[in-house]
Amino acid sequence: MANDISHFFQSETDHEVAISSVAKHIRSFWVPRMRQHIIAHLHAGGEGMSTLAREAVLRLETDAAKETV
Repeated sequence: MANDISHFFQSETDHEVAISSVAKHIRSFWVPRMRQHIIAHLHAGGEGMSTLAREAVLRLETDAAKETV
């Protein structure tokens, strides 16, 4: 599903905007358990994830860490 979301935003000409948009979509529409699962999948190697999906999940994780500080 993260790849599908990434595919939608892949046409964005500004790569940083694409990363932020995918991360925002996941943050807005995925329940916390799903977000934790995709972060764990990335840390386990992220098999099958597109580059944009990987970058967005890393951004999602980084943003979540900032919120807990």
